[in-house]
Amino acid sequence: MPRTMRTAIPAAMAGIAGAALSFAAAAQELSADAITQAISAVNTEAIIANKEATRNWPTHGLDYEETRHSKLDGINTENVSKLALAWSAGLDSRRGVEATPIVVDGVMYVTASWSIVHAFNAVTGEKLWEYDPEVPKDYAYKGCCDVINRGVAVYEGKVFVASYDGFLHAIDAATGAQAWKIDTIENREMSYTITGAPRVYKGKVMIGNAGAEYGVRGYITAYDATSGEQQWRWYSVPGDPSKPFEDDSMKAAAETWDPAGKWWEAGGGGTMWDSMAFDPELDLMYVGTGNGSPWNRNLRSPAGGDNLYLASVVALNPDTGEYVCHHQETPGDNWDYTSTQHIILADLEIEGEARKVWLHAPKNGFFYVVDRTNCDFISAEKFVEVNWATGYDEEGRPIEVDGARSRTEPWETIPSAYGAHNWHPMSFNPQTGLVYIPAQGVPLVQQHNPDWQLNTHVPGAAMSNLGWNLGYLFNTVAPTATPFGHLLAWDPVNQKEVWRANYVSPWNGGTLTTAGGLVFQGTADGRFVAYDAKSGEMLWQTPVGSGVVAAPSTWEKDGVQYVTVAVGWGGVYGQMQRATEKTGPGRVYTFMLDGKGEMPEMVEREPATLVAGVPYNPEDIGPGAALYVSSCLFCHGVPGVNNGGNIPNLGFSSADTLNNAAELLLTGAFVEGGMPTFEGKLTEDEVKKIVAFIQGTADAVRPK
Repeated sequence: MPRTMRTAIPAAMAGIAGAALSFAAAAQELSADAITQAISAVNTEAIIANKEATRNWPTHGLDYEETRHSKLDGINTENVSKLALAWSAGLDSRRGVEATPIVVDGVMYVTASWSIVHAFNAVTGEKLWEYDPEVPKDYAYKGCCDVINRGVAVYEGKVFVASYDGFLHAIDAATGAQAWKIDTIENREMSYTITGAPRVYKGKVMIGNAGAEYGVRGYITAYDATSGEQQWRWYSVPGDPSKPFEDDSMKAAAETWDPAGKWWEAGGGGTMWDSMAFDPELDLMYVGTGNGSPWNRNLRSPAGGDNLYLASVVALNPDTGEYVCHHQETPGDNWDYTSTQHIILADLEIEGEARKVWLHAPKNGFFYVVDRTNCDFISAEKFVEVNWATGYDEEGRPIEVDGARSRTEPWETIPSAYGAHNWHPMSFNPQTGLVYIPAQGVPLVQQHNPDWQLNTHVPGAAMSNLGWNLGYLFNTVAPTATPFGHLLAWDPVNQKEVWRANYVSPWNGGTLTTAGGLVFQGTADGRFVAYDAKSGEMLWQTPVGSGVVAAPSTWEKDGVQYVTVAVGWGGVYGQMQRATEKTGPGRVYTFMLDGKGEMPEMVEREPATLVAGVPYNPEDIGPGAALYVSSCLFCHGVPGVNNGGNIPNLGFSSADTLNNAAELLLTGAFVEGGMPTFEGKLTEDEVKKIVAFIQGTADAVRPK
């Protein structure tokens, strides 16, 4: 869709801002005044100027294009073997840590679980302050995928964090004192959460939300960075068609939905819970949208339809929130194929023509190259095994296989809802021309649930007792695919794999690439690794005491390059599964050449023993299994099959815990740890049946 170019950011202003950052960097003491001076100099022009040398890491993806490519080369392929710990510090967290550390002129900001912000002296590791947004622990069950947070934004003296319970907080960068706090949730009767990192474009703090598994209507909002005043809001799906539409984009979207499904009652979904990017030259921002609510299109839009703007990348005017154009990657999403995965902006030569593009590897298994000036489709190719579509036609629509939308038969869709690539950030190195993707596969079978009703507990329907609205049953037959995880180096011009590094498990961390010819990534089995960006040869690795899901950042202070990664196993897969016996709590690690820091002690998990001796009626196992699936499955996993992720597997509980399960579950004994109370959701008799399933399954899998 053609559009008129608006005024770009003046280059002269970028130069002035760069000088301001350099002046702040000269400060020798990390005093409150020095911090204020440094962070006050961070604005749109300064973030643009930082791209020239990338000495700081001032925004989530390093630059507005979200390349995660650093131009620092002090650490390189020749000397990375000398990389060693400079310092590490605890984050007081035993749940998932997904944040990319933000570093400006020697001060670091990183979040841990429960949206708690930690500020450090980036060179020494000294804790400067901590900000706790005080998320109520009984709010945890309203999110699908752990009580995580992906980081902060900094801008003109403030640190911005969006808390899990849906508030946007502005914090004084030097003191950690709250400047203002805004409620971003428009309907608190629905289970909205926020897990993503804010971005600040042209003085506006951009933030979306999550919750499409439960039933919400997705939107993204811009707030004034100084005052917190709302500037605009754009919805990703239309509301009740009996009411006026907010804008023309919603009117157009409504034509692609079937009102017989009353999608607006479940919200429709389309939550924008992670990815954003900004092109200052085109003056456009881009945001990835999520899955439908419920997942099953046969239920939310029975006559079909593309269901705009689900599973799309959308270009918006950052000043007004006005819709400009979009590309929908999965029309009529039916599989939780979100397009909320990391978006990268790049300038590539394709078939002899210079093109301004966005690069995208969403859940559905295809790598997209799309013209970012007008959202025109260029190409899409499989980067993992895919069985729901054979490819894309010239118009950019998928060529679906027969049966991919079966209303009756179970379907092992590949990739599954866990995604071929999930939220873990990828990176783009213009020197190698390669994108580095945390690719994966987690097997899952889904089947149409004819008994689904909105906000209704149906035993056997996954997590429906806690408000999930999916419209599917899962693993009614056993999956046949094999789980995998690998780091994939992908050529976006020729749309082909160049190299890969295989791992023992899915759910490995985000990537960073540098002008030193390196790619850094943390792994599910508890390592931090550096590879040769061209060849994929592993050049260095170190244990870090826990599985890594977050992406690293790199930065320079006083001529010394550092690499930092936040560590803490978790997320939707990490709640249930793990790939290491190390169980260290959340921690941030900073490395430098010839570092002299002492690695912390690695904590081993206690040996797990299957629960035994709890009396039960074998006839309760079947009903108990259905209740377990609807109340416990996506947190605790299958009893006894895996020894748990960052949430315990109940097959390895103590007998006392199961014998007292009714009292514990119905009184909210574990609420402070994030587990909901089941008072009013389960009866004592139903808890007894769940216990029968747990003990019966433990007995069934116990080695004979």
